[in-house]
Amino acid sequence: MADLKNMKGVSEKDRKTLEEAEALLGPEPDEMGFIKNVFWGRFQEDMVFPYPEVSADETARCDQLLAELEDYMRNEHPSIEIDQNEEIPEWVVKRLFDMGALGCTVPEEFGGLGFGITSYNRVLEMIGKYCGSTAVMVSAHQSIGCKAIMLFGTDEQKKRWLPIVAREKLSAFCLSEPNVGCDAGGQETHCEKNEDGSFTLNGEKKWSTSGALAGIFTVMSKQTMPDGKEKVTALVCTPDMPGIDIFQKNRSKCGIRGTWQARIKLEDVKVPAENLLHKEGKGLNVALTCLNYGRCTLSAGMTGGAKRAYDQGVKWAQTRYQFGDPLSDKQLVKERIAHMAALVYAMDAMLYMTTGMLDRGDKDIMVETAICKVFCSEMGWQVVNDAMQIMGGESYITANEIERIFRDSRINTIVEGSNDLMWSFIFGYGGKQLGEWMLDLREAAKTQFWKPSLLKQAIPLGMEVFLGIRKKAPEISKVHPQLRPYADRLSRLISEFTYQFKQMSKKHDAAMLSRQVPQSRLALAVIQLHAWACTLSKLDADMRKHGDNGGVEFARDKAAALYFFDLAELEIEKYFRDGYRNADDTMMASAEAAMAYSDTQDAGLFIIPERTPTDLRGKGRQPRDEAVKKFPGDKHVHS
Repeated sequence: MADLKNMKGVSEKDRKTLEEAEALLGPEPDEMGFIKNVFWGRFQEDMVFPYPEVSADETARCDQLLAELEDYMRNEHPSIEIDQNEEIPEWVVKRLFDMGALGCTVPEEFGGLGFGITSYNRVLEMIGKYCGSTAVMVSAHQSIGCKAIMLFGTDEQKKRWLPIVAREKLSAFCLSEPNVGCDAGGQETHCEKNEDGSFTLNGEKKWSTSGALAGIFTVMSKQTMPDGKEKVTALVCTPDMPGIDIFQKNRSKCGIRGTWQARIKLEDVKVPAENLLHKEGKGLNVALTCLNYGRCTLSAGMTGGAKRAYDQGVKWAQTRYQFGDPLSDKQLVKERIAHMAALVYAMDAMLYMTTGMLDRGDKDIMVETAICKVFCSEMGWQVVNDAMQIMGGESYITANEIERIFRDSRINTIVEGSNDLMWSFIFGYGGKQLGEWMLDLREAAKTQFWKPSLLKQAIPLGMEVFLGIRKKAPEISKVHPQLRPYADRLSRLISEFTYQFKQMSKKHDAAMLSRQVPQSRLALAVIQLHAWACTLSKLDADMRKHGDNGGVEFARDKAAALYFFDLAELEIEKYFRDGYRNADDTMMASAEAAMAYSDTQDAGLFIIPERTPTDLRGKGRQPRDEAVKKFPGDKHVHS
């Protein structure tokens, strides 16, 4: 197979970036996931039909917890106090442990509820309806904090730590650093293996959710391997280890204000050999696997908040009168209501399609979980914004929960992989195998154009790329008869998508590897295609369940899904058109001019990243934080 790194015209910087990405992600799985098949113009029906289901026994147990949890969240949970005081009280944490909400996914033998991923995300969605801060705390604890131990721990490690995280203490995941955000492989924290098998750990971690409250940390650090290469190793630490200094418990934030993100210094921390998680140099595998789960629970919390905002927005529109009529009589308000309905149904469909894939153990899942995170965070933000607009000034009032959901929602497009970065990841990792196959054919054609085996592959590709003859649309056969037109539309769009991927690859050639704007258009198109497939599968299941007698709730959901198909098609077609007619050139010129002007400004006027590698390090202004809440135990704090 050809190597994209060796394409003619690839810069040394891009080549190095590709090498690092390949080392980070590891070899391609043996089987391609659903989205990678879409890049090839294929529709793997068995991956999305029928819509995933959970066993009746587990569903009943989960329903029982949800009933108890909703009663508590609606009537007792101090959501406003948590937001205002910037702290989740200890009694709340204990209550969630006692209910089992903080141990949903821990196996029953270790004191947890033993739920699968879908049931767990239903719990997160319920919490997200009422309190974004609490949803993030629960998610960080189970999806990334102790998930690494559940997935990669030895039997002894599980017996030692899982009972604690199931019923007693929070856990934290220490990945991000002052210089490491989305660049998970760029760890500066380092561990050195000692002669007795233990490790000495040095570095600093930042943004560790619940780090100041946790009884167990999973810490990612670089280790120099016997061959001289540096790889990431995962170690389990506890806050009582000498050399661990939680010097900042939290920083005041715009939203999810009740969550605490710690800064932790690690100075010559001796970590016992038995605290090695998985294998030496395999820490990135641990981190990336855990992020698959965290991206779903982030989506669940956002889906819960969006559903709550949607319901409130509709009710407000029906009961708020202006000029003698309810707001809901106005067509523009109806447009917002329909928009919220369509996006909420599609978010729900994608979330539980993705958790179903995780529950059944799909191997090639990273693109799908990334898409779930991007779609739910972006669409959820739009839903909340629609509800804000419908409610007007009242939505901005603290006592009305929409204001809090609005602030809590914004972080979701940033964390667990910034959406801008995720677009490039979805394009790059989703289309990598197709891109390498195309390059392989191009290189082989230079010397082997006469080989029948090559011609069999090259002629159809050439007809697409040079003659514009699209590949035959894939067959989607398993849908309800009433949904046949929507399946056929999706099928045609998938054929068009693989054609557009090949056209853009031809148009930009090697430059496509670094042109994130053209990449994002194709990524956004495939995100909508996936949302369409998930929505189609969910609607198919709903129709088979309800027939024509589903009542007003089913009628609402069906109308929302059909509207989503129209919205998605318009979006997808726009992304395709933008590949040919766009403002990319003037955008680049404008950005360069803006940055040139910025270079003339006094750095002392601006906040500069604390670890910037530029000569402006230490020359920026310090934020004024005298009125910002400080937290007990903070010391030698710097921003």
